[in-house]
Amino acid sequence: MRTRYALAPVLGFALSLAFEPAALFWIMIPALAGFFALLRGRSVRQGALLGLLFGGCFIFANIYWMRAVADAAWIGLAGVQALYLTGAGAALAVVSRWRLWPLWMGLVWVGIEVARGSFPWSGFTWGRLSFAVVDTPYAALLPWIGSNGVSLLLATGCALLVWCVESRARVRPVGLTLAALAVATLVPSLVGPQWGNGSTARVAVVQGDVPGDGTDVAAYHRTVTADHVALTKQLGAEIAAGSVARPDFVVWPENSTAIDPFVDEETRTGIERAVTALGTPLLVGAMVDHADDDKVLNQGVVFDPVTGDGDRYTKRHPVPFGEYIPLRSWIPEGTNIGRLAEIPRDMVAGTNKDPLRIGELDVVDAICFDVSYDDVFVDQVRRGGELVVVQTSNAMFIHTSQIDQQFAISRLRALETGRAVVVAAINGRSGVIGPDGEVIADIAPRTAGVIQAEVQLASGTPLGLYVGPWLGRLSVLVLVAAVAVGMLSYRRQRQNREEGLELDRR
Repeated sequence: MRTRYALAPVLGFALSLAFEPAALFWIMIPALAGFFALLRGRSVRQGALLGLLFGGCFIFANIYWMRAVADAAWIGLAGVQALYLTGAGAALAVVSRWRLWPLWMGLVWVGIEVARGSFPWSGFTWGRLSFAVVDTPYAALLPWIGSNGVSLLLATGCALLVWCVESRARVRPVGLTLAALAVATLVPSLVGPQWGNGSTARVAVVQGDVPGDGTDVAAYHRTVTADHVALTKQLGAEIAAGSVARPDFVVWPENSTAIDPFVDEETRTGIERAVTALGTPLLVGAMVDHADDDKVLNQGVVFDPVTGDGDRYTKRHPVPFGEYIPLRSWIPEGTNIGRLAEIPRDMVAGTNKDPLRIGELDVVDAICFDVSYDDVFVDQVRRGGELVVVQTSNAMFIHTSQIDQQFAISRLRALETGRAVVVAAINGRSGVIGPDGEVIADIAPRTAGVIQAEVQLASGTPLGLYVGPWLGRLSVLVLVAAVAVGMLSYRRQRQNREEGLELDRR
């Protein structure tokens, strides 16, 4: 029994190696299968402890980069996520006794991914199994069954491997199971969907960099904006000289202006001059004042050389305790709240589900951590988005693996949506990604530069953007059922123990 508890954290750490920066995807299979094997036939209490040991090591290693904010932020966030995986361990132990248990274990795992990525305050999505599949055969499944579907296939497949080991004497069912897994994985890659509508667009990305050690945008925000203006005007001069083609639009990253361009004259003038030099629309990442002075909006704003400012996308998933303070009114005035004092205004979540109109194009926009939430892409692609833009300012994490993990998720979104993805980072890794997930062009971190690329436009909605959300809902229902059964089982066992003790006393 002690070996079981010693092995759980080792397997959890091994699972973290499936993600960037190690990206050892295939280690996921023995790590997750081993965890499921440990849970087979365990009690609710034992499952919960195994889940805590496994999940804690996995999450703490997977988001080690959060220490760039503060040790307390890393410990707090990872601790909350580990509690979800503690519950997962208990629920997985319950369903491991059910008929068709490999399927139920897969659904419970995805249910936990959905739950911890939804609650509280939009949750936290990092560490989903599907986020590790770029550059693997499983990536071909993304447009067919979505991110939730790929996670489900992986988790169920790992549980089936455990069943195969337990059923080693039954050769036929084991062989059929392995054959079915191989077909489900390989066939989509042979009949990959084509969402291109025959049209293309030319897009340019400006990465202005951040002075100093590259982490403090706020301290240099006017310099950052000025650098983006200068690079854009230089691009405009090259266009006018005929040395480069005119793009259909240009993208600046999130926080390319950390002050409201509709209020600050210097910022507004710089943007207008850049747009005039380009002669083409510019998508700016801007902090825009809210009607309430205590709030702020994180927006992608379209500036057109003819019509001026146009469509806006507001970040839909601001980061709790990073971009706003939940339950702020509960904190007594004058209380020392450490680094939370750096968040004087709460960022308000956006609600618009339509793509941006930039010139003649319908563009899906996502801002920074939005890239890890399915609803941002499901809603905008269904409403006609032809390509995807990710505006990000993850400068705080520039010296960590967060940069690599987020770029991998951006590549996943290209595969899942069947759209080209244009990533504009303030000093991270900007790039243009094709619908096949391959990087067409990029700018190295901690450098300033401009890239242009011709990208394929797409129409229609991949099946996975319908299937994925429904698989998520189904998985949550199974999770709730497993938790309910587990609680009843635990309560019954406790009552039996208490009754046994009472009989012993008599």
